[in-house]
Amino acid sequence: MGQEISQTRKSRSMTRSLSGVFPFRGQGIYYESGLERDFIRIWSLSPEVVALVAQPVQIPFTAHNGRDYIHTPDFFVQFDGELNLKPLLVEVKPREDWEENWRLWLPKWKAAWRFARDQGWEFRIFDESRIRGTRLKNVEFLQRYRNMALDPKLTEVILGKLAMMRRAPFHALLALHFHGHEAIGRSHLWHLIATGQVWTDLDQKLDEFSVMRCHDERF
Repeated sequence: MGQEISQTRKSRSMTRSLSGVFPFRGQGIYYESGLERDFIRIWSLSPEVVALVAQPVQIPFTAHNGRDYIHTPDFFVQFDGELNLKPLLVEVKPREDWEENWRLWLPKWKAAWRFARDQGWEFRIFDESRIRGTRLKNVEFLQRYRNMALDPKLTEVILGKLAMMRRAPFHALLALHFHGHEAIGRSHLWHLIATGQVWTDLDQKLDEFSVMRCHDERF
């Protein structure tokens, strides 16, 4: 990515009921609202994302009252270079809030847009409509399967077979490895997705026709 992006501002008091730290690929990402937490969650199982940073930059701007302030966007999202996608500088705001205050917030958002453009990034505002959709529902569904204790030898067999096939529908792997034990098999296959050992398209509703991809078939 050229320069390393890191958090620039300490998060507010963690005593707030909806603030905390979300585990993201071996590091903790700070969030200050439930919507920010869900924003992190929607990227947690996405192979296209290689980095996510909270409060990544501080951007000076002049408000409508003529005074100078500092704006700290909520997140920076970096994508895998193979995808040729621009990094995102992100502001997370509830729809009700930005609809009511967009005129007041416009100067800082314009400054963030210009900053992102100059870096070769994109600036975007994420509200509930972009965060709390199919992808988040799938992540929430998979959460229950993350910490299961399963047969590691069987996992190795499944992953080996999928590596040979490159990609296969959920129902095909279920029939191949769990004939007569479908309930156990479903849990095992969902676990592989939930733990990032295989990939699938989380923007589509998860079902037995979901296409599972081996780890090398990220996109």
